[in-house]
Amino acid sequence: MRLPAVRLVLLGRLPYNELLALQERWLRRLQAEPGTEALSGTEAGALLLCEPAGPVYTSGLRGGLTPEETARLRALGAEVRTTGRGGLATFHGPGQLLCHPVLDLRRLGLRLRTHVAALEACAVRLCEFQNLRGARARPPPYTGVWLGERKICAIGVRCGRHITSHGLALNCSTDLVWFDHIVPCGLVGTGVTSLSEELQRHVTVDEVIPPFLVAFKEIYKCTLISENSSN
Repeated sequence: MRLPAVRLVLLGRLPYNELLALQERWLRRLQAEPGTEALSGTEAGALLLCEPAGPVYTSGLRGGLTPEETARLRALGAEVRTTGRGGLATFHGPGQLLCHPVLDLRRLGLRLRTHVAALEACAVRLCEFQNLRGARARPPPYTGVWLGERKICAIGVRCGRHITSHGLALNCSTDLVWFDHIVPCGLVGTGVTSLSEELQRHVTVDEVIPPFLVAFKEIYKCTLISENSSN
């Protein structure tokens, strides 16, 4: 049986607003009527990977930032954006792997809940590849991947007409001080961590992309096709 294909779009360091614009173009492509920009029958969408070029705080459908907090965060030199993903406020910045799968779940035989679980499994598998054996997913409201009480990977997705967007943010060498200015994901009493913090060495986004792709193909049971980032 032929595996479904997903277009791999490696974006390098990219301003967050450009990632959102590219995500929107892929959403329109997947939502297009047959005969226009719809993908072939074996393709399920795109996997957008990047490292944010600058500090950005985002809030989700449940909010998470007051106008006063927004002004305070912007005064720190960060962007603040409201997005359509699930969840509350979080931080994105250099040293973080952002993974936005824009997928038609029907073509992968997945439901939204299993898609979220698959994203968590990808992050757990990556931690295992890096010899961090204690990483685990936790049930809501603790969605994401944790090492003890420290979150290493945040997950927030959006799904409409079976098509997903947004995804996960995995801390590789992220400056964790940025998280001190918010209550990440609204979870009081928990902390954040990174691969660099846990392994006590500098771990770059570029280093973790190859093992992450191995995990993604394994868990989503798909093949990856390289796509020019300008598409």
